[in-house]
Amino acid sequence: MTETRTEPLKILVGCDTFTPNINGAARFAERLAAGLVERGHDVHIAAPAATFTTHGRYREVVEGQEMTVHRLPSWRLLMHEWVRFVLPWRVDHYVRQLLDSVQPDVIHIQSHIIIGRALSKEAKKRGIRLIATNHVMPENIVDLWSMPLWLRRLCVKWGWHDADSVLRRADGITTPTRRAADFLERSTPRTGVLPVSCGLDASQYVADLSERTEKRVVFVGRMTQEKHVDVLLRAVARLDAEVGLDLVGPGDQLPALEKLASELGVRERVVFHGRASDETLRATLTKGSVFAIASIAELQSIATMEAMASGLPIVAANAMALPHLVTVGQNGFLFEPRDDAELATHLKHILSLPHEEFQAMQKASLEAVKVHDINNTLDRFEELYRG
Repeated sequence: MTETRTEPLKILVGCDTFTPNINGAARFAERLAAGLVERGHDVHIAAPAATFTTHGRYREVVEGQEMTVHRLPSWRLLMHEWVRFVLPWRVDHYVRQLLDSVQPDVIHIQSHIIIGRALSKEAKKRGIRLIATNHVMPENIVDLWSMPLWLRRLCVKWGWHDADSVLRRADGITTPTRRAADFLERSTPRTGVLPVSCGLDASQYVADLSERTEKRVVFVGRMTQEKHVDVLLRAVARLDAEVGLDLVGPGDQLPALEKLASELGVRERVVFHGRASDETLRATLTKGSVFAIASIAELQSIATMEAMASGLPIVAANAMALPHLVTVGQNGFLFEPRDDAELATHLKHILSLPHEEFQAMQKASLEAVKVHDINNTLDRFEELYRG
């Protein structure tokens, strides 16, 4: 019987990071899977187990939708607070068993690291359609380590070669933005890489267009080195004492950031929310005045889109994909990476605007985020899955 475009698919999404992890790749996979389930598809997730003893097959509720999650035996990376990985010499065995059981129509991998690599090999052998979304930049990984420039370049070159060894097996390759797609095509022999937004359900966020009684800068994300949260602290230290800062998210840099806030004399003005519930995150965005992000490694930045859906003006580093989300002078401003003085100047300008002009920036953010509607993303991936 010939399949019609309305028949549901059995989709296996392969993730090296998934809930309870908090990062852009995990959030994208969660929202994608939930959206596909809501559309009637049979979605299975392959991801590392949250602990060494909790591997197995589970029915889990993710983003309000119930789906099957196959938790593979994993180990925690000792040098990292939450990263877990499946042993590379065991993952092929787990994946073969999984595919024998699930027999998916299509496989969608979220990285080339371990689980995605094993799934790509088996997909090729079994003739299963394979879609790959790239969330990984070797440059970002290498930046976490101190090394000579020549060694850094060598590691980055090897990293892209390794990524290509997996991506070349895919029937379709996507990245969250056109800039990220161009970057991947420059770094590997791949062509025809498609930009597909991570997507967002803007209805889940509330914008408050009334006049603010407090001036609060907000950042949501992991408190890790590559996010350059210290730049936000230094910028806020340049502003009037009435300006506060909300930092939402966990991370290994929290103790160092708390110490820096004390050294800068702004500790009482900064709220470290740590790992927060979705309700707390959304409420903090709604009450905020402006969203600031200093990261130079964003392939899209779901957190920035969440802020836009909450009606916040944006001040972002002029790096990677962030300029795609900011129309300078309309919904925010860009600053040179690591330049806390320029960041402070833009924050001061926005926080000093008359209410009508501030509200115009809010409305510009709300309008700009519409193009990233999750339904557009789901439509595009359904087309890719069906070939």
